[in-house]
Amino acid sequence: MLTDYVTLWWVWVSVALVLALVEILVPGNIFLGFALGALAMVPVVLVLPGAGVSLLLALFAGLSLLGWIVLRVVFKRQSSGARIVERDINEG
Repeated sequence: MLTDYVTLWWVWVSVALVLALVEILVPGNIFLGFALGALAMVPVVLVLPGAGVSLLLALFAGLSLLGWIVLRVVFKRQSSGARIVERDINEG
């Protein structure tokens, strides 16, 4: 029964939307990587329609990790604009 759902492209789109919604409700930038991984699974499922459940779940885990790493790199480059104070004004 799980095999029937894992091989459908719209299931992965639905999972991506649910995970993105959870990311909006729960702060922490954790679920967004999983949402990107689920969204990246759509072309994989379309290209490999006969793939097994274990292969698809392993690809989902790898793509989610890759999405999380990309998000970490992208968000790390963005600065908050906060000024870094190196010297205290009260020091002589």
